[in-house]
Amino acid sequence: MDVLTGNEMIAVPPGQVTLSDRRTRRSWPVELAPYELAASPVTQALYARITGRRPSTAHGDRLPVECVSWWDAARFCNSLSRRDGCTPAYHFGADDEGADGEGADGGVIEWDASADGYRLPTEAEWEHACRAGTTGPRYGELDEIAWYRGNSHERIHTVGGKHPNPWGFHDMLGNVWDWCWDVYDAEVYGTYRVLRGGGWFDEHWSCRASARRRSHPTFQVDDVGFRIARSLV
Repeated sequence: MDVLTGNEMIAVPPGQVTLSDRRTRRSWPVELAPYELAASPVTQALYARITGRRPSTAHGDRLPVECVSWWDAARFCNSLSRRDGCTPAYHFGADDEGADGEGADGGVIEWDASADGYRLPTEAEWEHACRAGTTGPRYGELDEIAWYRGNSHERIHTVGGKHPNPWGFHDMLGNVWDWCWDVYDAEVYGTYRVLRGGGWFDEHWSCRASARRRSHPTFQVDDVGFRIARSLV
């Protein structure tokens, strides 16, 4: 795994995943077409290479980038797509574009599902890849697969330091939460977006394949990062 770039992509087979929310006691099935997902979270080295910025509170090329908002992650996806000669997946409203042409936080954003560029995974794609064909709350023994409060010494760790899941994904649980594309619950929480996976400061019950959290898309938190996906178009 190329942990310094953080964008090695793994092909994920089609399937179905049933999402659930403990707060509302609701569950719903989602059918998924094949897609690609990064083997690890975006590293600080890759984020700096693409954006020229190092926003994280703890520093190291092989550490996951953190303190990035959902909007930061979306803009990064478009920038990486352009670098790699792909069509950007996100379109920002003309009235909301900043000086870099990549949209002001809180503006309008649309996902072009026909684009071959990088994007954030949906939460269904995230959970399908996390489970990797397993059916339990985790794809392995927690201490072997994740950095969480019980073993992290309350700090972030380099990507790829724990065992991957059966499909080769590292740090799906623990280390940093992953931003997902989805709005959490528009009626109750407005524009808050979904977070998945648990982080280095979380107790064991947050590091489960089905656990959902939310955050405002402008918030930058020291245990929240992201990984990239691509549609197979």
